[in-house]
Amino acid sequence: MGKQEVYVLNGPNLKRLGRRQPEIYGSTTHSDLARLLSGWGKDYGLDVRFQQTNHEGEMLDWLNDAADWSWPVVLNAGAWTHYSYALYDACAQLTAPLVEVHISAPSKRPEEFRHTSVITPHAAKVIEGEGIDGYRQALEFIAAQGAH
Repeated sequence: MGKQEVYVLNGPNLKRLGRRQPEIYGSTTHSDLARLLSGWGKDYGLDVRFQQTNHEGEMLDWLNDAADWSWPVVLNAGAWTHYSYALYDACAQLTAPLVEVHISAPSKRPEEFRHTSVITPHAAKVIEGEGIDGYRQALEFIAAQGAH
């Protein structure tokens, strides 16, 4: 039996990790995160497919693929978290676990708009404020759920 496929999807501006507001998002770069995810995936017996986009339609296509293939998803939707009803609808169709991840803790940020997530109603788990380690925790959670 092969490894469980899992999508790790990052939304807008996350390719700028390590350069964008490091006081909030840390110094780990997007490339560093890709390497970490690959290693963590191996540790947990998961085949991680890591993607980032600044284009909402592309994110929707990946979520549709995850729905079609019953793949678990780790999703950091960035700013789309707070207002994208298209992402809300795409997440609603997922049948494998969805883990919502945020490097910072949006619920504790000063901007009121960050306190709402349209992803949370569909998430099996929400991890926020754990920095980059939140992605590892998400993979650990998915691995513990077993093959879907």
